[in-house]
Amino acid sequence: MDREQQRGALIEFLRTIQKPDCPLAELDDQSGLVESGLIDSLALLQIVSYLERSHGVDFTEGGIDPEELRSIQSILDLIARAAPK
Repeated sequence: MDREQQRGALIEFLRTIQKPDCPLAELDDQSGLVESGLIDSLALLQIVSYLERSHGVDFTEGGIDPEELRSIQSILDLIARAAPK
């Protein structure tokens, strides 16, 4: 899956967990997901689960860095670095 496909899949997932009063379409890839009000801090755990399940990202060794989950771009960068090849 290339980065654009990963982005599309991530956006579809974010639509399932977003708050209804903050449209995803209004955000760019660098916008903070929590800061924008799109998701709350508990949704970050759902993102971690999604990344483990869908992309094979393993958080056991390095732990979870909230900055890596801050925006669409940072999540895609994390996938590129951490997902098994």
